[in-house]
Amino acid sequence: MFSSFFIERPIFATVVSVIICIAGLLSIAVLPIERYPAITPVQVTVSATYPGADSKTLADSVAAPIEAQINGVDNMLYMSSTSSSNGLLNITVYFDLKTNPDIAQVQVQNRVNLALPQLPSVVTQQGVSVQKQSASIMMIVAITSRDNRYSSDYIANYANVYVLDSLKRVPGAGQAAVLGAPDQAMRIWMNPDRMASFGITTSDIQQAVSSQNALFGAGQIGQQPSSGPVELTFPVVTQPPFTNPADYENIILRASQNGSAIVRLKDVARAEVGLRQYVIDSKLNGVPATLIAIYQQPGANGLKVSQAVHQAMVEMKERFPEGLDYVISLDTTDFVRVSIKEVQDTLFEAVILVVLVV
Repeated sequence: MFSSFFIERPIFATVVSVIICIAGLLSIAVLPIERYPAITPVQVTVSATYPGADSKTLADSVAAPIEAQINGVDNMLYMSSTSSSNGLLNITVYFDLKTNPDIAQVQVQNRVNLALPQLPSVVTQQGVSVQKQSASIMMIVAITSRDNRYSSDYIANYANVYVLDSLKRVPGAGQAAVLGAPDQAMRIWMNPDRMASFGITTSDIQQAVSSQNALFGAGQIGQQPSSGPVELTFPVVTQPPFTNPADYENIILRASQNGSAIVRLKDVARAEVGLRQYVIDSKLNGVPATLIAIYQQPGANGLKVSQAVHQAMVEMKERFPEGLDYVISLDTTDFVRVSIKEVQDTLFEAVILVVLVV
């Protein structure tokens, strides 16, 4: 009886059908992302660096203590560990689907803090990072030089200082990272023969660089307490950390009491600006390039993140040095866009067929 009411009133039935279709289309546009089911486990990644260590040393001295503490954390399913020969450690901890990513990150961070006293001092100085991260890369942005005007070190430093920070401010792309180790550092190349002739060891050079290239707080002139009233106080500014290779080469390694015999760093070594670690050599179409990987944060809309990244790169391109360019070498959301378009085309064709049949 209910169906006969609409059969006898086809215009009314058509209007109701159109209203339902419009309401469905509007609901799709405003459907919150939480309504879509999570199909991949929650992941938390632990990263550490042990410069100069091989994979076995890294696994025994760094990975083993961290894994022993992380094992058994709440709602953990399993974990995987990768120790590379260049001193990089990555531990991925997988959690149940219902686990809150923020809570999981805090719990893993607490477990890692328990393992820090057991790690080598050089590892703790480099830092152990704990981040909630997606399973795979969503986008890859390549920063390159069109005419080979800039070196790979310059491109890596520019991408790390200017481009990466802007991409991290894009909503949903806060886990962007440069593939490799783009941080600049002053590299000191030592001459073993010259060092042996002067009786200088690598520890002597390390201690001299650390002590003479530090930033100290020297206080103020005229600071209380004083013998009388003081009208002005002046902060004492010490020498800033060295930035030029020549400043490092003039560091004093050894000196006599009267200052007649001075051994400087340039007598046994040379200094030059380079990268902290040369982990990977990335190129795009045979041209040196720096690759920035963008991971989709949990709960973020991949299509909106991709669109915002494209917009951010267009805005940053206007401030690039002449000869520097970028390429979106990978965007996994292209497949999603094509799939949505196919669904829309199929839906439109189905509506046309229904209208023709009716």
